Amino acid sequence: MSDHVLDPGASARPVPDGGRAGELRPERWGLLGGTFDPPHCGHLAAARTCRAALGLDRLGLVVANEPWQKVPQRSVSPAADRMAMVEAAAALVPGLEACGIEIARGGPSYTIDTVEALLDRTAARASPPPVLYLIVGSDLVAGLGTWTRVEDLRRLVTLVVVERPQSERAVDPPGWRVVHVQGEPVDVSSSEVRDRLDRGLTVEGLVPEAVIRCIARRGLYAGGR
Repeated sequence: MSDHVLDPGASARPVPDGGRAGELRPERWGLLGGTFDPPHCGHLAAARTCRAALGLDRLGLVVANEPWQKVPQRSVSPAADRMAMVEAAAALVPGLEACGIEIARGGPSYTIDTVEALLDRTAARASPPPVLYLIVGSDLVAGLGTWTRVEDLRRLVTLVVVERPQSERAVDPPGWRVVHVQGEPVDVSSSEVRDRLDRGLTVEGLVPEAVIRCIARRGLYAGGR
């Protein structure tokens, strides 16, 4: 299991026509973190939309090792299984990458630790720091104040809020740089997928076929269908 996805030799690209010859511009990285238990078509739709809307050079699906807000509430599939499913999903979308940096680090997963680690790696290579976009669903915005070291996090990233179609626009949290992106109309959640699989129902159209095959191969969620 590798954490090297989002650990490039350089985090800059040539400036397009109009810039100075030889000048490099920082890359734009999107970080879409989650438990991904399992990853579904809604995750991929959000990733595609954000990458196009923001002109992202790279977009990582960052798999939580120990999602500290969920572990007390329910059992979570092993990190290796969730990483395998995300790798299968990421391979379906050009420019999308599975990132296991939090799994490699171990322990509870805090977004600020991941952001600082990525910036430290870039600095160690003497590359321009990437511009980081933290992608979240609109339902998570209200709880951002409970995140670890949130003041440091909001200083280092631009928050990207993916809005649900026909839903009320989320209120910008104070102190953040915020961009709103209108999401695709894909109404699905990981909890719904798990419930359907546990009941032996099909999840076709809700979960990518490659992920369904991974679920069946690893015997997850009652084997999957």
